[in-house]
Amino acid sequence: MRKVFFNGDFVDESEARISIYDSALMFGDMIFEMTRSFNKRQFMLRAHLERLYASAKYLCIDLPSVMSMEEMEMQILRTIEINDSEFEEDDEHRILIDVSRGLLSIYQDVVGTHSGLNIVIADFPLRWTVEGMGTLFDKGINAVIPSQRAIPASLIDPKVKNRSRIHYLMANIEVSQVSGDNNWALLLDTDNFIAEGTGDNFFIVKHGKLLTPEPRNILRGISRDYVFHLARELGIEYKECNLDVYDVVNADEAFMTGTPFCMLPVTSLNGIAIGEGRPGPIFTTLLNAWSESVNVDIVKQIKQWNTVPKMKKYDAPSPYKFKHK
Repeated sequence: MRKVFFNGDFVDESEARISIYDSALMFGDMIFEMTRSFNKRQFMLRAHLERLYASAKYLCIDLPSVMSMEEMEMQILRTIEINDSEFEEDDEHRILIDVSRGLLSIYQDVVGTHSGLNIVIADFPLRWTVEGMGTLFDKGINAVIPSQRAIPASLIDPKVKNRSRIHYLMANIEVSQVSGDNNWALLLDTDNFIAEGTGDNFFIVKHGKLLTPEPRNILRGISRDYVFHLARELGIEYKECNLDVYDVVNADEAFMTGTPFCMLPVTSLNGIAIGEGRPGPIFTTLLNAWSESVNVDIVKQIKQWNTVPKMKKYDAPSPYKFKHK
């Protein structure tokens, strides 16, 4: 049985619960981070924690007074150590960190439960998240632009990684109605510029140069930043700028970035082929460099998980898609 760090103790995964009167359930008032490992070593963990604590500061959640960043990192590593025996040899550790403000004041000292911040650290196999994605490295994603827009920073700053994500779900519900396979949502902002996916960042390639939406109305992804790092090492020019649908349709290549899968090619937009309609050379060069840097063949690993017996399927949403009958 996997164990979860829950407010200072390690409890069975099934017993890690917060109150129905918690601010997270009342307002979606929760910040979070999700990480991954390569060869069971956490990747960019400190960058994820820095973003978590920055989100807490912005939302006036006094996380440092309860747990320092150094202690948080220590407890994450302890959670991995405790759970490692529950993982298959080829599994990777997917860490989920949730922090909620806790009980609303009118329920404190009334419902007989923990009243301060809730800090939860869970650890589960990465394959749960990427199961079935292996074929996308060859076929690519068809990005679909829904009517649902990204929430602009003037309303709720998307740079804060929080659980108030109903707009992502609404986008995924709409895209689930589109015929065909491998359809992922790509949101526009309120100025009709490309923003982000529902849990991933977006890049295009034009004349050998990487272009990605400026960070005003997006979550600034850790994987997005790592692509910048790889591009600098490889001498590939990149730029943050406004992109519209026209730019994407006429791009040479496109791809998504996200922590669990690192990079996935986007080969069409609303069914219109991007470039030659297949993964391009810049995408392949960057992904190969990523694999080399972490000593894991990223594509091979995820494709390998496609061959193992699949988990039972349920009619429920995934982080990137809405399962629709």
